[in-house]
Amino acid sequence: MDKLEVLAKIKEQGVVSVVRGKDAEDGIRIADACIAGGVKIIEVAFTTPRAQETIHSLADKYKDDPDVVIGAGTVLDEVTARIAILEGAQFIVSPAFNLATVRLCNRYRIAVMPGTTTLNGVTEALEAGADVIKIFPGEIVGLGMVKAIHGPLPQAQIMPTGGVNAENVGDWLRAGCIAVGAGGSLTGAAKTGDFAAVTAQAERFVEAVAAARAMQ
Repeated sequence: MDKLEVLAKIKEQGVVSVVRGKDAEDGIRIADACIAGGVKIIEVAFTTPRAQETIHSLADKYKDDPDVVIGAGTVLDEVTARIAILEGAQFIVSPAFNLATVRLCNRYRIAVMPGTTTLNGVTEALEAGADVIKIFPGEIVGLGMVKAIHGPLPQAQIMPTGGVNAENVGDWLRAGCIAVGAGGSLTGAAKTGDFAAVTAQAERFVEAVAAARAMQ
């Protein structure tokens, strides 16, 4: 899938599931539950042990589903990014800005989303060729950060992660974010093995995004 198609699907979906499993198999189960609920953009965090195996399995399992996009998160360097890409990741998300990682993703035409909480960081990421700017942690910088960035940099495409839930996802989207990243608020029930609850929560996120878009 071309990078532009990946970005278009992320924007269309409006929510990215941040999957942090206890192991590779747990990560797969969490992702499956999210996809069953309609959240089909999956960011497998490299805090998951053997995350590359999770990415490989999911990429293969859903290769014939054009709506499912598998990516990698918590990518701190270009080595990890390359591993993720080789295993099938179609986008790379980082909690911070790392120039080498952005350059590598651009080399292989993979969507890249470095994180920052400063205007200077946003500018540097854009100049390096970042596709989307991850605002993290969202609960600390707040909605006002989106407006502050879009004042001087209206062209910046923003995706907050941290503090995003089904109740406030609409606020972030209406503030001008192209999508949100949801972790524990979406997948938290998986810690007790309640994957059905993860699916139900994914459905709530999908409904919240649709409602917010209808009001725009």
